[in-house]
Amino acid sequence: MSYTVLARKYRSRTFDEVIGQEAIARTLKNAVANGRVHHGYLFCGTRGVGKTSMARILAKALNCLATDTPTTDPCGACEACQAIAVGQDLDVIEIDAASNTGVDNIRELRSNVQYRPSRCRFKVYIIDEVHMLSTGAFNALLKTLEEPPSHVKFIFCTTEPHRVPPTVQSRCQRFDFRSIPTDQIAGQLTSILQAESVDADEALIRRIARLADGSMRDALSLLDQLLSLGQDHLAADLVDEILPRAGDELMLELTNALAGNDAAAALSCTERCLAAGLGFERFAVSLIDHLRCLMLLRVCGADTDLVEVPAGVRQEMAAQCERFDAAAYVYMISLLEQLRRNVRFSTCGRALVDAAVVRLADADKFSSIESLLAELDGVESGQAKAERTPRGTVDTATKIGADSSRSATPGKTARNRQRAPAERATKRTTPPPAPSARADMPAPSSGQVQAALRDPLVQRAMEVFQGRPIDVKRIYGRH
Repeated sequence: MSYTVLARKYRSRTFDEVIGQEAIARTLKNAVANGRVHHGYLFCGTRGVGKTSMARILAKALNCLATDTPTTDPCGACEACQAIAVGQDLDVIEIDAASNTGVDNIRELRSNVQYRPSRCRFKVYIIDEVHMLSTGAFNALLKTLEEPPSHVKFIFCTTEPHRVPPTVQSRCQRFDFRSIPTDQIAGQLTSILQAESVDADEALIRRIARLADGSMRDALSLLDQLLSLGQDHLAADLVDEILPRAGDELMLELTNALAGNDAAAALSCTERCLAAGLGFERFAVSLIDHLRCLMLLRVCGADTDLVEVPAGVRQEMAAQCERFDAAAYVYMISLLEQLRRNVRFSTCGRALVDAAVVRLADADKFSSIESLLAELDGVESGQAKAERTPRGTVDTATKIGADSSRSATPGKTARNRQRAPAERATKRTTPPPAPSARADMPAPSSGQVQAALRDPLVQRAMEVFQGRPIDVKRIYGRH
């Protein structure tokens, strides 16, 4: 008998067995129970999160032969349930859109939907990777999708919902499947290992769950690989050479090295990332994603919903995000995005990666343009304040020196006291000289002066320079 992989052997068979998509399962169960099953569904989500499994479960719930009406708990033992579970039922047609992309394929589908199912209650079309259909195929499907026969149901599955036309999405009920949390993946792996009579360290299970990156199928494929070792007990130290370290662990270590300005440690961690199979472009993307999460945690707080990471990793990242400010994150992400674009077409990709890592290790030595402008504004404002200080104003040290000199020369002080009243009177009676207009320009009329004073630009200049108009002339249509 051929071996059945774990991903197929432990595929969810009922709504209650679906891992990580409880809200969607509950909604579909209520729709079946209340007789409100829509004629078109669009299941969106990344790989291995249960889209096709949910589609088959819904098909079994509609067509289970153990009951006279659709049921929320298909038996799984009747001929219809067993055939649907393996994708071989005549009335539940699974179509791979990647190999049936043309208008002719949709034309054949339209000609077959008019026939009633041979055995089941409903004829269900499950179209996987529906975004691969051509534009003409989508347009040919619109009329049938909008008004299908009462015995036909459509279930579309896609990993790229943005490539599905809005005209198709508006005719369906859309469900977005989320990535499965690491804790739920670890719990499912523990149950499967118990069913397979295999012991494993908790650290190993956690590593598999984190490497799966939210995909149950990826986790089961990795577990299948480890079970091939033939060990009754899977220890973490036995599989270090088979399973790479989780990407978030490497990114955390690399970011710590960058925050400590340790270029040597950062380059060593970069070497381990590349040796683990990350290409240059993928390395840049992974580090950008990690820095983005840190930036959001720094700006929005540790409890923000914008970052989806495991609970244990979130605590470590929340502590790490404080080592950079928001401007530093923006700078590093911009640098890495430039690196990602350059390594794609460069023959010196490794040199570019190493140079970028060294530059990131010295990121605290670089100042943002905003901070430099703020410092420059501070210097200019200080200079302007010094220039506006009256010339006759003296500081305390000058006053003290003057008092000392006066006390040292009493005769001179007496003469100065005699001249002081006359000088002060002269200063009060003599007005300051007014700035004169240019000799080669006629004096402006009062009307020109009034028009100039009403000009917003002139008013702003007078506020800034604390002056008054002395000349008026027209330049490019302005006064």
